[in-house]
Amino acid sequence: MGKRILLIVGPTAVGKTALSIDVAKKFSGSIISGDSMQVYRQLDVGTAKIKKDEMKNIKHYMIDIRNIEERFSVADFVKECRKKIKEIQDADRLPIIVGGTGFYLQALLDNFHLGDDSYDGTLTLRSKWHNYAHKYGKKELWEKLDKIDPEAAAKIPPNNERRVVRALEVFEKTGKLFSKQADQANTEFSPLIIGLRTERKLLYERINARVDLMLSAGLVEEARWIYDKGGEQLPAGRGIGYKELYPYFDGKVELEEAVEEIKKNSRHYAKRQLTWFRNKMDVNWFDVLNDERASQKIDKKIDKWINKE
Repeated sequence: MGKRILLIVGPTAVGKTALSIDVAKKFSGSIISGDSMQVYRQLDVGTAKIKKDEMKNIKHYMIDIRNIEERFSVADFVKECRKKIKEIQDADRLPIIVGGTGFYLQALLDNFHLGDDSYDGTLTLRSKWHNYAHKYGKKELWEKLDKIDPEAAAKIPPNNERRVVRALEVFEKTGKLFSKQADQANTEFSPLIIGLRTERKLLYERINARVDLMLSAGLVEEARWIYDKGGEQLPAGRGIGYKELYPYFDGKVELEEAVEEIKKNSRHYAKRQLTWFRNKMDVNWFDVLNDERASQKIDKKIDKWINKE
């Protein structure tokens, strides 16, 4: 049994932050941000960063750890996150990783120790095999694995695309059969992934409302600040909520148009997030916005997982 880590995932504006605080209080947890933009100092409004008074005395990690001109790669995330997981577990608390940056979270779970910056290459391989499955079907993909590594194929159902792709990419990256090496993604961590989703209409309404709240909280001023520092030339300057306002600062569009673009891009991003989590991670889904008993169901699921030998 690997180290227990809890992940709370889902699209933007679905209620991850509120749930994470509730869960952390009930299960003696500390929270690690799994968001690629919340690492940046002074970008508070546009990243929907949790405020100090909202933390309810729960320790939060991986927030405000980089300046806007500093790069923060997926390899950086995995390295820092692993340190924080150990620190939290050493304090006898449950690590709870909360966020919507799917490929960062997947990189942590699927870490094959292939070197600090190798995951970008792994993502390219992964996309290739997922595209193959999309074009030719899951059975054809599985047969590819069966030819290379029949022992691994015998243990993985053809419809489990994520595991088949993992086995293929490990072989392609390392030259070693997946069946002949320890699946470190499974042995190092024992994750439970809780996912939040809701009906699309409600989610989109919440996203639009959140953007309006951000505007009243100073989003334009925050975007102006990063624009003046270099805008899209900065690693932190390409985030949704900022880049759409640059044409407004350039006098090319009206503010209303820029705001509509933020809302549209945020909705599209939420859709991509859901697709990622559905297709590439083993998620236990709940709807905390529509199901009155969702919170109880989540607690029961976590409790059972924690007490499992």
